[in-house]
Amino acid sequence: MTELVRPARLAPGARVAVVAPSGPVPEERLQAGLDVLRGWDLDPVIGPHVLDRHGEFGYLAGTDADRAADFQNAWCDPAVDAVLCARGGYGVQRMIDLLDWEAMRAAGPKVFVGFSDITVLHEAFATRLGLATLYGPMAAGIDFIKNARAQEHLRATLFAPETVRTIASGGTPLVSGRARGVTLGGCLCLLAAELGTPHTRPSADGGLLCLEDVGEETYRLDRYLTQLLRTGWLDGVRGVLLGSWESCADYAEVRPLLVDRLGALGVPVVEDFGFGHCEGALTIPFRVAAELDADTSTLTLDQPALR
Repeated sequence: MTELVRPARLAPGARVAVVAPSGPVPEERLQAGLDVLRGWDLDPVIGPHVLDRHGEFGYLAGTDADRAADFQNAWCDPAVDAVLCARGGYGVQRMIDLLDWEAMRAAGPKVFVGFSDITVLHEAFATRLGLATLYGPMAAGIDFIKNARAQEHLRATLFAPETVRTIASGGTPLVSGRARGVTLGGCLCLLAAELGTPHTRPSADGGLLCLEDVGEETYRLDRYLTQLLRTGWLDGVRGVLLGSWESCADYAEVRPLLVDRLGALGVPVVEDFGFGHCEGALTIPFRVAAELDADTSTLTLDQPALR
């Protein structure tokens, strides 16, 4: 693995850019999220196209070029300390190839936060820039603006990352044991969809893999996991953390599938780790070396994600 690049933590007064690389953003939720950020003494600014909606494909927040430009300009603005995604949905895969990664590398490391469809950007930041990123709540997410636990864990991670080096989820072991590795992952369907693209790692070898998803039928979850297994992408994985399966089938149906597809890997697996599409979602740093203890359901980072 190339050297880990850690962005600087945020301080009061930091300027944070809010962008919409995926789906359209409800204005009232965006304003509520901006109010939360202002309450943390941050200075949020929004991209020019955050509230756009694509004229033909209503599931996109504006055109691919505009979404990419908002993202690129925010990242390369020297006055911006962090880039926060407004929401997920779908669309990053359409705009990511329009980004200038050399220009973004030259702009230096910044804090990056998002989850769900934003999985694609987490993978790209890891492979292209070696950057530690935060898989956590988004600025206009209903699960963020109305949930104190989600807000407080993200806030601690941004301002005092050493206080959340150990993440205690309250989950339970699906497979007992301890493992060391580097955190990665995100939304299961996006990890499967990204296989073979230029911005994703060749495998999860050496990783502590975080998996979650939303609104998927059990057979589709089966398909994604089986695809990862058949391609060899899961070869060498050290441990697995399972987040939420919101709006999927009843967990009594999903759980046997997870046991069937992941239990034979021979590595520790923790369920209900409390990240993803759920109330009170925890913020999980990616690309950081850590230890997973499945029996206590804790993830302990070797060092904070932000310096």
